[in-house]
Amino acid sequence: MNISNEGLQLIKVSEGFRANTYLDVAGFPTIGYGHKLLHPESYPNGVTEDEATALLLQDVQGAEQAVSRLVKVALTQGQFDALVDFTFNLGSGRLAGSTLLADLNAGRYADAKAQLMLWDRAGGVFCTALATRRQAEAALWGG
Repeated sequence: MNISNEGLQLIKVSEGFRANTYLDVAGFPTIGYGHKLLHPESYPNGVTEDEATALLLQDVQGAEQAVSRLVKVALTQGQFDALVDFTFNLGSGRLAGSTLLADLNAGRYADAKAQLMLWDRAGGVFCTALATRRQAEAALWGG
């Protein structure tokens, strides 16, 4: 399964577009739609939105593969999209060790959806942007 356009748009809106390199909240050099720069990557002249989308599509593949590998139950497109966004945002390690994944793989879809909403903190502090992102994921999740 691959992320849908709706899922991709959620990532774009949540990450926001930045044409020039900036430091993300963890201090990593980043550009475009949340693309972490790896040495020796460099964009001294910035990126266009089209270039940023191409980078995002490459980056999303890792999140798609992690969700496909870790989830052992059937997913709707919306559930897959929500989990890819979650994984893109937090990393596959967080998904792998989460109660969300344990609930999901046990077939407790409603409990897994509720678990999404608990990931609204950065450094232990409530973050409105993360709460909004989790609400958008829950909306994609449906039912």
